[in-house]
Amino acid sequence: MKKLSFLGASLISLVSFSQNLDETFKPDGDVQFKVFWNYHTDVSKNATQTSAFELERAYFGYQYAFNETISARVTLDVGNNTAGSKYTAFLKFAQLDWQVAPSVKLSMGVIGLQQFNDQENFWGYRYVFKSFQDENGFGSSADLGINAAFKISENLKANFLIVNGEGFRNLQDEDGKHKVGASLVYTPIKGLITKIYGDSQPSADGAEAITTFSLFTGYTYSKWKFGVEYNKLNNGEEFSTPAEDHNLNGMSFYTTYSINNKIEVFGRFDQLSSNTLGGEVEAWNSAKDGNQIIAGIQYVPVKGLSLSLNYQGYSFSNSAIDNKSLLFLSTEFKL
Repeated sequence: MKKLSFLGASLISLVSFSQNLDETFKPDGDVQFKVFWNYHTDVSKNATQTSAFELERAYFGYQYAFNETISARVTLDVGNNTAGSKYTAFLKFAQLDWQVAPSVKLSMGVIGLQQFNDQENFWGYRYVFKSFQDENGFGSSADLGINAAFKISENLKANFLIVNGEGFRNLQDEDGKHKVGASLVYTPIKGLITKIYGDSQPSADGAEAITTFSLFTGYTYSKWKFGVEYNKLNNGEEFSTPAEDHNLNGMSFYTTYSINNKIEVFGRFDQLSSNTLGGEVEAWNSAKDGNQIIAGIQYVPVKGLSLSLNYQGYSFSNSAIDNKSLLFLSTEFKL
């Protein structure tokens, strides 16, 4: 009887505390936007368009907190389109976040995925160039589904997701096969982050499932940052295009040195390769396989505005394809 009385008193106290939180919390929201703009000069051999101004991407959104544990955001992604109008708006995020417990958060709707978010944040120059997996079709930055994030300890967190697997630009295909994935992020000491990620999506025709796997390590020391990642995609030309025995492998290395709180210099090297199918003499992705080099300097005059003068070069594994060399003035402004 005493136990029941104690339990009842505890529940009443918890309800009373929750009501007090709700009474003191004021729901609030804010408008957000982010724009990527650049001017570039193409000095590649046989280049047809030698220079251009580009507005690569514009994000517009709104975020709202209903209470201390439940919030939502909606974001539109406006980018280049290969047909029709020059720019097309896509629903990038329509995400509800619910902190169901201090160590558990559920996200549902069109949600941001965990596949390469840590790598992209560590790289830090998304407006200059996409992260490796995003650039080479290993996965999408958002999809329709649900994600559960767990804080296992101060140094270890995990994510488990179930999504359609088609990316935020496409509806679920007719077969209804879902992608299932998980990640572990471990920060053993200050400045060091490690991550392992994997996912799988069955193919409609019963062929081998499309799978991706990645490892990432990033280290920050004083004014330096160093990052390295290994990525593998099996049985697909990209994350949403099944092709049995078509595999991709890639490495990405990047570093940053902060001269002061406004100026940084950075560099990056990517390597992409594919396998050779039976009966063929060249790798199936030879038209895209090769090495990417990026180097530049960033200046941040005020919070929310970033400017970068940078070089981007690509050397193809196929010697019959001319290499690329471009100079960029890249800009990001955001709220």
